[in-house]
This record gives sequence, C-alpha cells and structure tokens, in this order.
Amino acid sequence: MAGHSKWANIQHRKGRQDAARSKLFSKLAKEITVAAKMGDPDPDKNPRLRLAVKEAKSQSVPKDVIDRAIKKSQGGDAENYEEIRYEGYGPNGVAVIVEAMTDNRNRTASTVRSTFGKHGGNLGETGSVAFMFDRKGQITYPADVGDEDTVMMAAIEAGAEDVESGEEGHVVWCADTDLNEVSTALEAELGESESTKLVWRPTTTTELGLEDAQKLMKLIEALEDDDDVQTVTSNFEISDEVMEQLSA
Repeated sequence: MAGHSKWANIQHRKGRQDAARSKLFSKLAKEITVAAKMGDPDPDKNPRLRLAVKEAKSQSVPKDVIDRAIKKSQGGDAENYEEIRYEGYGPNGVAVIVEAMTDNRNRTASTVRSTFGKHGGNLGETGSVAFMFDRKGQITYPADVGDEDTVMMAAIEAGAEDVESGEEGHVVWCADTDLNEVSTALEAELGESESTKLVWRPTTTTELGLEDAQKLMKLIEALEDDDDVQTVTSNFEISDEVMEQLSA
C-alpha cells in the first residue's frame, strides 16, 4: 500500500521488529496450513501453497516451522479457518481493507469493528472500499538484481503487467491469476524474489496530514496486532515532510 515500506521503517525504529516478526511468522504459518488443507500438501501440486511457502521463505521463516504448518493441515485436529474480508474507513476517509482467517467469525468481526471505532474509523459493508483497489500479484526484487531495463525485459517475457524501479528495488506487478506463473518465470531469470504475494493495489489515494497519519498508523498497528488478521491494506499517501515528523 502507499507508504507501506516507509511505515515498516518506522516500526523498525520504534523497536517493534522482534514482536512484529514473531507475529508475521505466525500469520505466514497459518496461511500455509490453510493452503495445504484446502488443496494438495505438496507445494509443487498446489499453487496457493507454493506461493505461501515461497513468501514464508522470503521472510526467513525456518524450514521446520514451514514443515510443521503443512503437517498440521493433515491432522484431524487442524482448525477450520474461514477467510473473511472487512472493509472500512480510517481517519479523513482513507480506505482500509482487512483480510482475516478465523475460527470464530463473530469474535473477529466484533474485534475489527471495535478497533476501527477506537481509532477514529468505522467498519463498512463488503464492497464499500474494494472498488478503490485492484487485486494484483506483487513480486519484489532488490536493486542489485539488475538495472531497470534488465528487470523490465525479464518481467515482460514472464508475462507481467508493470514494473516500478527505484533506489530501494524493483516491484513487478501482474494479474492476480498469473502470480504463480510469472514468479516462476522471473525466478528462472533473476533468482529468488524478496517477496511474492497477492495484494490490493490502490487505484486512488488519500493524502494525510500529521494528525490523521498518526491516527491511521495506530489503527493499522492495532489491526495487525490481532491474531486473526492476516493483512491490512490502505490507500493513504503521506508526504516526506509528514513522514519525517512521524519518524521523530
């Protein structure tokens, strides 16, 4: 989402890295378990599981954690998680999409609604903000994998739709249904990606001032802290000046 990488840097500077990483590992393991339970436990025969494992590896999730998550899916005591998407508005009307996996729909809905309310937002109906986003595949590579032209050519040949290159690296975009094929083709050309996942890409953004940005960051942080929540996406835009103030 807009400003996401910078927000990750803010979290790092606040010293939340270890706690956030533990939470991330747990969420990635849950996605692996669900993907394996819904299809074949062999990643080579299950595109969703393959992508889940690939993303977990890119985030340095240990192999034994990945293996346990797959094994858990085959056990009779594996939880039955339901995938739910919540949509709402944050400060200044910024759009927020929350994706969750839960074994208790009522508990999760209540918690998400309460979290929105406590941080100056409100939960909307399904479809109330999704029209402001496109569902896309996102593959990221570090800057040193190659120059802009090299990555662009590889992406075009792999069937991608767009590439954004900058000092921080390269972001390759593709249709959500093509993510597995495009990422596999890119891997053959450029090597392992830093991240490969499905995301909500904003088609329009809302710029926030300092006060609203602070409120939104607290809302996102509280939502991401919920064990049932897998991802939080927003279409906020924050200027460099405001970002510096947030980082202070």
